[in-house]
Amino acid sequence: MKKIKEVIVVEGKDDTKQILKAVNADTYETNGSALSEVDIARLKKLQATRGLIVFTDPDFNGERIRRMISNAIPGVKHAFIRRDQGVPEFKGSLGVEHAAPEVIKSALANLYTQGEPGAAEITSADLKIAGLTGRTNSRHRRERLGQILGIGYGNGKQLLKRLQLFQIHREDFENAVRQLDREEEK
Repeated sequence: MKKIKEVIVVEGKDDTKQILKAVNADTYETNGSALSEVDIARLKKLQATRGLIVFTDPDFNGERIRRMISNAIPGVKHAFIRRDQGVPEFKGSLGVEHAAPEVIKSALANLYTQGEPGAAEITSADLKIAGLTGRTNSRHRRERLGQILGIGYGNGKQLLKRLQLFQIHREDFENAVRQLDREEEK
């Protein structure tokens, strides 16, 4: 199995164990939702030498870590799993540590690279026209769009920022919206 060049940023040792079941890679464990200045400095160095892939849990703390890293370190790559892909067989925590190896491989094969904010072609008016804001079912549509595009869930503002941050092209956005519409027609 070929080793992944970039270092994968995860939240804890259980995430590392699960990642290693799927791929040959090095990980950096944040050990919680707070990143110190020392962590950020180390991550900046790793980004400069090897590159980073942020692969945090699809929950509040995971998204918080993702934002902190994205804001501090330009050009990092992001891997996402859906919430339903990180649910354990038995009740407990939600996260990468519960994702199947195939899910992890797929997420790492479909990375997004952080771009400059405002670089995307999609606007808040596009979100409204697509029914992603301003409707009773908008939350569901945003959640499903995030799944289709592999960028996770966000409220209206967060979704727009993610679309811009990951430089989702208008064509991909429109294809995802058409898929949503087809699904709702059924």
